[in-house]
Amino acid sequence: MTTATSAPTVENATIHADASSGTVLEVVDLEVKLGRGLHRTRILNNVSLTVERGETVGIIGETGSGKTTLARTILGLTPAASGRVLVDGEDVTRFGRRQWRRLRRRGVVQYVFQDPLKSLDPDLTIGDSLTEPLLLQGVSRGEARDQAERLLAKVSLDADVLDRLPGRLSGGQRQRVAVARALITNPDVVILDEPVSALDAANRVQVLTILQELKAAGIALVFVSHDLGSVAGIADRIAVLYRGEVVEVGATRDVITNPQHAYTRLLLRSAPTLRTASADRTERAALRAQLTA
Repeated sequence: MTTATSAPTVENATIHADASSGTVLEVVDLEVKLGRGLHRTRILNNVSLTVERGETVGIIGETGSGKTTLARTILGLTPAASGRVLVDGEDVTRFGRRQWRRLRRRGVVQYVFQDPLKSLDPDLTIGDSLTEPLLLQGVSRGEARDQAERLLAKVSLDADVLDRLPGRLSGGQRQRVAVARALITNPDVVILDEPVSALDAANRVQVLTILQELKAAGIALVFVSHDLGSVAGIADRIAVLYRGEVVEVGATRDVITNPQHAYTRLLLRSAPTLRTASADRTERAALRAQLTA
């Protein structure tokens, strides 16, 4: 669990009650290739994953494992070579821009980028960025602003932030605004791509605490990260990506206490632990050798 003083680590991870009440996101045998012609490289290979309503699923892997590509493919930002992505039971794999715009306006799925400036128009005030999705749904301007103020309060920001530009906010404030914007349409599932990796320790704890509260509110979260410690504190299940494949998936406590794959064990040894540094280095080297054998 997160606390007010420290970020979650593998040691204080807890297992959460099953919040399953229907599948909101399903990835089936997904394959993604990038590049052109004979130079296409397979990034994802037969990846399958489900997310239930109210569930938090962590997707863990090092840089280059394919986790961000998976998130972008789910959202239609990167095309799939084969396989399917279903959001709320609807096959969105071949959706075009207009269809995705319709789906996002319905508020079914939302995305929080690692860099919040990618989520926020630098020329729009925070108030305009937050209220725009509601105005597109036909909500009155006054009600949209009231909802934006209430949502900012939930992410521990004052209402005066509404009149500022993103460049006038700190990194931690911008990331909390990005989370608020993703929530403004009351989505079924929010995908977060490394949402705390660029933040300092204090802001990281604050954002993770907010995510804990969203989880308690029943919103499905897909938490993409290289940091197993952060994910373990809030995830119900963890899927481990290695070289574009899911090599292990299971309940959080099972994965961190009884990892089945050498790569998962390597990630665990790389996470903050109470073990001695020399013992960790020796074990990590052995696991690396096992993976490359």
